[in-house]
Amino acid sequence: MEVTGRIVSVRRATPSARIVRVDLLGADFKYKAGQSVLIGPGGTDVRVPYSISGAPKEASESGQLEFLIKVDSSARWGEHFGPLARGSSMVVDGPYGSFVLPEHPRERRFVFIAGGTGIAPLRAMIQHAILTGHPPGTRHLLYSARSPSDFAYLSELRALARRGEIQLILTATRERTPRWSGARGRIGTSHLAPLLGDPATLYFVCGPAAMIDDVPPMLRSLGVEAARVRVEEWWFA
Repeated sequence: MEVTGRIVSVRRATPSARIVRVDLLGADFKYKAGQSVLIGPGGTDVRVPYSISGAPKEASESGQLEFLIKVDSSARWGEHFGPLARGSSMVVDGPYGSFVLPEHPRERRFVFIAGGTGIAPLRAMIQHAILTGHPPGTRHLLYSARSPSDFAYLSELRALARRGEIQLILTATRERTPRWSGARGRIGTSHLAPLLGDPATLYFVCGPAAMIDDVPPMLRSLGVEAARVRVEEWWFA
């Protein structure tokens, strides 16, 4: 399904990423938590893939889709598109992908593993689970970023952790301030091992290519069944 919407807000998520909300102007756009779409500015045929970072219930109630979009030093995004601007048109085509939170999982424990802007589809899954009350269970989020300022949705995630709706672990891989109290370094077995518990756990992984290559084998080396690891292979910044 292809619809043309309008950008209604652009907020700073990190120094290099923006939270963008697109009003669908009344179009009925259905998708599953974790799915992706192809988007591009109105007036061009070029489309680039992005995960929807908002939960389906949020979209149905607001009539808007939310995206976490990486920008360069000139505020360009995607295929060198111009800066994101409120009021601009945005074409949305989709949804696509099978990297989704199951509607009726047998598992009641979930571990989400994100790197950088790979938090986007995982944020949609977490919010979907919370907003719908389904599936119930324990949710853990292990989130890595280059520096403390590069964690998107950080205030929201910390609020969820304070309310006990997720267990949150942050690790800064490069730059760290003296006051940083979170974990340090790239995600490794030392970060993953404490998250292993009930064998009936689903793991969702989304992040840079290196993380996608490294994390699933680490989980398998720790005894996690390959069938319980879901990876966003069609991932993008």
